[in-house]
Amino acid sequence: MTTTNNNKQAVPGIRDGWFSETEAMWPGQKFSLALEEFSEQKSVLFHQDSGHQKILVFRSAQYGNVLVLDGVIQLTERDEFAFHEMMVHLPLCSHPNPKSVCIVGGGDGGVLRQVRKHKCVKSITLVEIDPMVTQVAKQYFRQDIRDAFEDPRLTIVQDDAANFIAAREAEFDVIITDNGDPIGPAQSLFEPAFYEKMYNALAPEGIVCVQAESFWIHLDLISDLHACSNEIFSHAEYASTMVPTYPCGQIGFILAGKGTKSGTCRRPTRIPDFVQDLQWYNPQTHMAAFVLPTFVAKRLGQCNHDDDDDADARERIDRCFLDNCTIS
Repeated sequence: MTTTNNNKQAVPGIRDGWFSETEAMWPGQKFSLALEEFSEQKSVLFHQDSGHQKILVFRSAQYGNVLVLDGVIQLTERDEFAFHEMMVHLPLCSHPNPKSVCIVGGGDGGVLRQVRKHKCVKSITLVEIDPMVTQVAKQYFRQDIRDAFEDPRLTIVQDDAANFIAAREAEFDVIITDNGDPIGPAQSLFEPAFYEKMYNALAPEGIVCVQAESFWIHLDLISDLHACSNEIFSHAEYASTMVPTYPCGQIGFILAGKGTKSGTCRRPTRIPDFVQDLQWYNPQTHMAAFVLPTFVAKRLGQCNHDDDDDADARERIDRCFLDNCTIS
């Protein structure tokens, strides 16, 4: 696989030695990264339209190799762990014995690389509609990404995620949806019908974890997803992490459970030995992820305490959420 970039065709988003994102979902702001070399020819490693999306890989000055889909940064070698470790280990460490895991999207291998660290997992199904994303990840990113795709527990399915999940019933202990933003082809993955399909595809006491945007610019969407999830699942909560190269440097997840025994995902139910070797996730960052800024917790109606059954919990949250608690 080779780059299609050449002197005759400039790469959209790259100008004067800088790459700048283009995305309609965050108007009025634009994140940029400097190329490793001012010359576009030297820094752009891959640029091609897959038929599903435009794929770009370039070497940045500070964040290593960068994967861009349709003008939006998906991961960088420097900070991807802050997203992928949390997206995977929040749900998997909240489940007492996850054996079957489904990854929706995630063709770049970042989620897969973390899931395979859980030795209790016996089968991993990765549903990715665009095989070129996986090919590019194998060629231009770290060796353990390439190794992850050789895991004997892995089955890769090239299919529309909504159709695949709809055909499953009580099959997965954990579903991780590493979807794009809610525009274009990924829009259906943010709709209530897909959440109902995920619920049906979960085994009893199963857990889903869904990429759920930044509360700085998408709080309305997060509120809708949070409410929808709580109507469908036994419980659902928003958790947060920090990723410098994502919009506003913050992104979150909806974690939702099927069944009453699972409780919430606020505290890990098990701590595998490999956790001590991770770069971001640990038991403390797990619990801290569910402690939200007041304006977010108030909007979602999500208590910042993990003792929701405590008679005093609701009183505490009400005392915290004063009428004049706003953000300007």
